[in-house]
Amino acid sequence: MRWENLADDTTANGALFGADAVVTRTFDTPEFRGITFHEVRARSILNRVPGASRMPFEWTVNPYRGCSHACVYCFARKTHSYLDLDTGLGFDSQIVVKVNAPELLRRQLASSRWQGQHVAMGTNVDCYQRAEGRYALMPGIIEALSKRANPFSILTKGTLILRDLGLLERAARMTEVGVSVSVGFVDEELWRTVEPGTPAPRRRLDVVRTLSERGIGCGVLMAPVIPFLGDRPEQLRATVRAVAEAGATSVTPLVLHLRPGAREWFMAWLEREHPALVPRYARMYADGAYAPTWYQRRITRQVHEFAREYGIGPDRPGAARRITPSAPAHAPGGDPAEPTQLTLL
Repeated sequence: MRWENLADDTTANGALFGADAVVTRTFDTPEFRGITFHEVRARSILNRVPGASRMPFEWTVNPYRGCSHACVYCFARKTHSYLDLDTGLGFDSQIVVKVNAPELLRRQLASSRWQGQHVAMGTNVDCYQRAEGRYALMPGIIEALSKRANPFSILTKGTLILRDLGLLERAARMTEVGVSVSVGFVDEELWRTVEPGTPAPRRRLDVVRTLSERGIGCGVLMAPVIPFLGDRPEQLRATVRAVAEAGATSVTPLVLHLRPGAREWFMAWLEREHPALVPRYARMYADGAYAPTWYQRRITRQVHEFAREYGIGPDRPGAARRITPSAPAHAPGGDPAEPTQLTLL
C-alpha cells in the first residue's frame, strides 16, 4: 500500500501520514466481518475544496476514507486508487480511519490562520458509516466545532447520527448547523441492489422526522436519481411524498453522475443486473460523467412540481444551512432554472 507521500485529493499540503503511523485491524463481529480498518494519524483534517469545484462550500472534514455503505455509484471510489487500494470491493471493505481527527481539528480551529469558515462533512464518504459505531470520531468533531461556534453541515445516509442528537442540539444553539439526509428513492428493491450497506430509505426518513421534531431543520438530498431504474414519475412522486411526510425542510434532486472509478464499477454492476440498460447508459453518458442537461432539467422540474404539491420545495426562508445548490428553483421570468449538478454522491 502506498501510504508515504499520500496527498489528499482536496489539498496540496503534501503527505497526510506516513507508513509508520498506520495500524491495520480486523474485527470478527457480524457488523464488521470482512472489513479491514487502517488506523492512521493524519497530519491535516481541514481540507480546502479546489477553486474549480462546483461545491457550495470551501472546507471539508473527512474522518474516513472508503465506505462500507458499498453504494455501487459512489463517486469517491477513485480516491482509493491514491493508496493503491482497489476502487471496487476494496473501497467497500478497506476503510481508512483518521483516529486523531477530533484532536487535530481542535488544534487547527485554534490556529490564528483559521477564519471560522463553514465546514461540510459527509461530502466525500459518509461520516456516519458503520465504522463510526466503533471509532466514535464525530462527537469529538462536533464538540470541536461547537466550542469555536464554527458553522458546519452534515450530509449522511446513516441513522447513527441520532446518537449525537444532543450534541447537535447544543451546537445549534451556538452556531449555524445544517443536516441533510440522502434519500434518492424509497423503492426497497432498488435500495437493496445499489446501496446494500446503508440503512433502508424509510429508516433514513425516520432520522429526518426525529431531527425535525427536535427543532433541527433537515433537508433531503434526493440523490441519486438513477436513470431508467428510479426515475419514473410514480417513483419520484412516492419519494417526494415520503420526504414531505417526514417533515423535511427541503428536497433537492441530483441525477446520477459517473466519474472515472465509479463509472467502471457501476457499469460492471449494470452489466450483471440490468444488461439491457447498458446501451442506453452508453448513450446517455457518452459525453462524460453527467447526464444530458435536458434530462437533468426534466427530473428537476418533476421533483419540484411534486414538492410544491406536497408543500415543500428546494429551499425556503429560515431553513438551516444545507448542502444544496445556491441557485433558485426558478429563474426570473418564471422559466425553470438550469439544475445545478453537484458531485456529492
